[in-house]
Amino acid sequence: MDMKQTRLLIMALGMLLFASCYERPTRTDTATSGITQVAVDESFAPVVEASINVFESLYPKAAIIPVYTTDLNSYQLLMDDSIRLIIGTRLLTENELAIIKERKQRIRSHKIAIDGIAVIIHKDNNDTLLTTQQLQKVLTGEIDSWKQLNPNSPLDEITVMFDTPNSSMVRYMQDSITLNRPFGTNVKALSADSALADITQLVSHDKVIEYVATHANAIGFVGLNWISSPTDSISHGFIEGINIVSMSSSLEATPLNSYKPYPYQLALEMAHREDPREFPARGYPLTRDIFMIITDSPGGLSSGFFNFVSGDRGQRIILKSGMLPSNRPVRLVQISEE
Repeated sequence: MDMKQTRLLIMALGMLLFASCYERPTRTDTATSGITQVAVDESFAPVVEASINVFESLYPKAAIIPVYTTDLNSYQLLMDDSIRLIIGTRLLTENELAIIKERKQRIRSHKIAIDGIAVIIHKDNNDTLLTTQQLQKVLTGEIDSWKQLNPNSPLDEITVMFDTPNSSMVRYMQDSITLNRPFGTNVKALSADSALADITQLVSHDKVIEYVATHANAIGFVGLNWISSPTDSISHGFIEGINIVSMSSSLEATPLNSYKPYPYQLALEMAHREDPREFPARGYPLTRDIFMIITDSPGGLSSGFFNFVSGDRGQRIILKSGMLPSNRPVRLVQISEE
């Protein structure tokens, strides 16, 4: 080997050594292995827990760490780039999209389910029919006594109970029911907003259910996956100890036009909104969309869990939880009387 070849060899070895010292860190996770976090609106904790349990049983080398928090904080964690996978109740705003695109991150969003807002009351309260208009008046304080809804009711003052002051449940009621009119003085929250919720303790929706079950004059709001009976996956029954209010979009609530939040009633309402001529009958009116949003690069564990929840097996878990999956077709058959 001549001197020129020796110098070239030394330069090549030096470049390789330099490159190895400054090599960019490579990802070690895959779509089915590694560790990742997902920020979750705490109102969806039960169905997310079920999804994680199934995913991790299928892929033992994967660890999904849920961060249960408020809907507001979930989106803030995404915007801060602290977490790159969230489950919440809205798509990103134009301003949020611009910030993430400025970071050169790819954004993927997918509607994974339709949730029903369950209106719950004490098991001894028999006033189980309400219109959305009555609910609006209860929230704004125009109606503050059960006797205004039913003169024969043995109950008087209505106490409206939410989970936390800035939860997605509160935002839904303000946006969709009161139309941003202020709440009445009878509206309360059981806990203050916090950055994180400890899933090992009683979280907010558990507290709402517990409060309503022990206070005869109370009315509360929870997500469907908190009240669906885990032992009744066929008829999608509800837990005992509380009454579920049947809601109506009509001016007067009757047993014929008021509905409980069963999945098929959510589907019927969605069909009516899309094509009221084809589906004139309405279903359960208090519905909201659930989205998964990811800013992580494809191929990692976050993407693997994103695809799992959006896929067939994940959608079956959502259906079993009592919610309406977005990716599994629901057949609605109308029967006409001759």
